[in-house]
Amino acid sequence: MPRRARLLRSVLLALVCTGAVPAAGPGAMAQDTDKARGTASQAAVAIAADLATGGGTTKLTLTLSKAIEAKAFVMERPDRAVIDLAEVNFQLGPETGRKRDGLVSSFRYGLFAPGRSRIVVDLAQPASVGKIETVTRPRDGAVLLSVEFQRADRDAFRRAAVASDPAPAQRKAAAPEPTDARPLIMVDAGHGGTDPGAIAATGVFEKDIVFGFAQSLVTRLESGGRYRVRMTRDRDVFVPLSERVRLAREAKADLFVSIHADSISSAPQVRGATIYTGSEKATDAESAKLAERENRADAAAGTESNEGPGHVADILQDLTLRETRTFSSGFAKGLMAHLGPVMEMSAKPHREAGFMVLRSPDVPSVLVELGYLSSKRDLDLLQSEGWRAEVTGGMAKAIDAFFGNRTSLTRPVPPRRSAAIAPVSP
Repeated sequence: MPRRARLLRSVLLALVCTGAVPAAGPGAMAQDTDKARGTASQAAVAIAADLATGGGTTKLTLTLSKAIEAKAFVMERPDRAVIDLAEVNFQLGPETGRKRDGLVSSFRYGLFAPGRSRIVVDLAQPASVGKIETVTRPRDGAVLLSVEFQRADRDAFRRAAVASDPAPAQRKAAAPEPTDARPLIMVDAGHGGTDPGAIAATGVFEKDIVFGFAQSLVTRLESGGRYRVRMTRDRDVFVPLSERVRLAREAKADLFVSIHADSISSAPQVRGATIYTGSEKATDAESAKLAERENRADAAAGTESNEGPGHVADILQDLTLRETRTFSSGFAKGLMAHLGPVMEMSAKPHREAGFMVLRSPDVPSVLVELGYLSSKRDLDLLQSEGWRAEVTGGMAKAIDAFFGNRTSLTRPVPPRRSAAIAPVSP
């Protein structure tokens, strides 16, 4: 298309003249580390992703600013094809990947881990990955990376899924940090990278809404100097659910706050915030369905879920878990009290469900659904800086009260663990 050709020429000119890649689009985050910015500056730029079907084959073609390597494998339950790439700066339209074409029902894309991007293709039926080709288009120097999908029977697809199951990479431990007695708050922005979360009618992604809110909360908490604050992700990157729990435990966090914003397209009148704490049994059917949906985030990003902390092995750990849940419930109640005056709460503002990110046995944890992207009123508020300032202020007051009340309480001390580990590829 002419517009794409013009955009590609501008990208290539910028790369030649400055050695830099244009700033990322709406999904990219403004506060990347220097190392992340350096990596992004060398990333290939994707300006188009097209599907074409013919003769029982569906081809996905990316238009890129430079050649990159691609590897693909398939996964079952649900049927998916996963394409792993070097880091790519995706400059694609908001509707890209949402329409079915041949063997592909939809696809999504994004940063999967530092230095790595991923495309997850939802298959309309079992299919094998055929040829992966890279060619340069003579007229403008664009690089066309194409991946073919071919029909396959169920047995062949299942064998391919088992054979291509990628083994997790070895994680690297960060250097120990100096001792700091201040409480550590782990702020978890839900979804990220190849997992956009809920999508509003306007095209806004949950992952971007909650990341912006999480950044504001971190800034608010750090400004007082009373806490150490970390994020499970500090950019638009995918982090597995079990990894989020592990990060909090390895860092010896004193509180874990997960931020989300759900959507119910069939009930746009439903709105308001809900605070969840972990439990094997959900408070109600609605909470159970929400937890089940959120727990499928790993599958959406093309990974298999790790169920997180193992089964409680002894009486001491069981007592620790009980005490942790008591602290979690106490914080949730305090959070309701401080958020009620500054934001709309749902009909049942405190509920319980089996969210994977709330399964830490020794870190008090809550999940806050800020509102519903399917509600126009909630969506407007979620994008309001004034509303965000009031709500993060209420959360900060609730956290102050939580740690103020705990000075006179005794909590079982979990076994000491190794130093914190930074988010890396699974």
